[in-house]
Amino acid sequence: MQEQQRPLIQFERVEYGYEKGKPVLRGIDLSIRQGEFIALIGGNGSGKTTLAKHCNGLYKPTSGTVRVEGKDTVTMSVAEMAGVVSYCYQNPDHQIFQSTVEAEVAFGPRNMGLSETEIQGRVEEALAAIGLIQLRKEEPYFMGKGTRQKIAVASVLAMKPRVIVLDEPTTGLDHHGVREMMALIAALHRAGHTIVAITHDMRLVAEYAERVVVMRQGEIICDDVPARVFAQPERLAEAQVEPPALSRFALEAGLTEPLPLTFDSLYVQMAKKLQERGGR
Repeated sequence: MQEQQRPLIQFERVEYGYEKGKPVLRGIDLSIRQGEFIALIGGNGSGKTTLAKHCNGLYKPTSGTVRVEGKDTVTMSVAEMAGVVSYCYQNPDHQIFQSTVEAEVAFGPRNMGLSETEIQGRVEEALAAIGLIQLRKEEPYFMGKGTRQKIAVASVLAMKPRVIVLDEPTTGLDHHGVREMMALIAALHRAGHTIVAITHDMRLVAEYAERVVVMRQGEIICDDVPARVFAQPERLAEAQVEPPALSRFALEAGLTEPLPLTFDSLYVQMAKKLQERGGR
C-alpha cells in the first residue's frame, strides 16, 4: 500500500521560463500517482504543455525539482525515463517518421536496447491493443488523422510506460474518431496506465477524468475531482475555461450536491428535486 501511495511524478516548487525573467511555470507543486486519470486544462498560454513536458524530462526546471519514481529528472535522460513516462504529441506527424507502421512502433523499444525478439513481441502487443495489426506493413503518412494518432499511441505503448501523457489527443478528429480515441485511452487506463491528458474538450473531461488540474498563467489554481471543479464557474472563468453544457445547466437549476456530470445523474437529481417540490 505504501508503494501505491508514493507519487510516480512529483513537482516541488517548479519554475520554468523560456527566457530569463519571463516564467511560464510559477511555483508548481503537483503529485501524480499510479493509476490516476488526470485532465490538465486551462486557456492557451496557461502552461499546460510546458508542465506536461516536464513529466518525462523533455524540459528541465529552471528552479525547483521534478522527480520521476523518486529520481531527479535533471540527472536523467529522456531515454532513461521512456519506460516510465511517454509523451504523445498533439500532432502525430511530429512523432511519426518511419516508412512503415511496424518500424515506427519498433523505434522506441529498439532505442531502449532490447533484443529483436522482445522488440517484435512489443510491436505485436502494441498494434493488437489499438486494433491496427493488419496495417503493420503499410506506410503511415497516407492514413487518416485518427489512424496516425493511434499509431503514435502504439509507439508509446511499445515502450511499456507506467504514465502516458497525451497532448490534445482528439484534436482534428470527427465524432467517430473522438469516441474511438477516448475508448482506447479509457482501455489503457483500465489496464493500469496512469493517464495525463491535455484537452480543451470539457465534455470529455467530465466523462473520463478522475481528477482535473486547472492552470492559469503558469500556476495551478484548482486541483480536484471533476464535479467539484465544474461547480466553480467563476474560478474556471479566470482560466478561460467554461464548464460543459450539462454542468452549466445543472448549476442554473441549482443541482450542485454533487454536480451531475452525466445525463443519468442529471435525471436522478432532477427527479429527486421534483419529488421534493411535490411533497411540500
